[in-house]
Amino acid sequence: MSATKDVLVTPIVKNNPIALQILGICSALAVTSNLNTAFVMTLAVTVVTAFSNFFISLIRNYIPSNIRIIAQMTIIASLVIVVDQILKAVAYDVSKQLSVFVGLIITNCIVMGRAEAFAMKNPPGVSFMDGIGNGLGYGAVLMFVGFVRELFGSGSLFGFEILPLINNGGWYQANGLLLLPPSAFFIIGMLIWIIRTVDKKQVEAPEFEMAPNTKRETA
Repeated sequence: MSATKDVLVTPIVKNNPIALQILGICSALAVTSNLNTAFVMTLAVTVVTAFSNFFISLIRNYIPSNIRIIAQMTIIASLVIVVDQILKAVAYDVSKQLSVFVGLIITNCIVMGRAEAFAMKNPPGVSFMDGIGNGLGYGAVLMFVGFVRELFGSGSLFGFEILPLINNGGWYQANGLLLLPPSAFFIIGMLIWIIRTVDKKQVEAPEFEMAPNTKRETA
């Protein structure tokens, strides 16, 4: 039970896919202009990661090593297609906003990484929980970025007005810069800086150190 809890909780807090591993950045920049798209993308990635881990782990002993990546991609792609079709059926407007980024879950480093590094080496149950944990860890960062961008960029959360805009007779001037994708890059960067300032264990050791300056001896 403790091991399962660790697998579920660790990716959310101590080993976050975005904050520590720096994975899944591209979609995090593109789908976090508001909380609606961030939330739906969180659900999509969590479902795909969890079930791909489960199915890959289930057949891991029957997958030849030389075609394991192809097998993993096939399972992941099938799940992404199912998720994409469900989104188009039940949340068409959000699906249009997410555009190609739902399909690009197939190439998401988090999904592929957990399949190769964890699901291929562990039982189905714990692999499923690992997928949920990593999906939620990814989603936690997306929701934070979406919260900041939508609140200060549009004055709303989930489409509901929180800060009355000047255009509507209120007092808040929306910051349009936060609605542009580059703003997410800076918000994620600041979040990573804050996390690593608070938790020094998340700061990687330097790969090398510059040698101190030395004076050449004269003959």
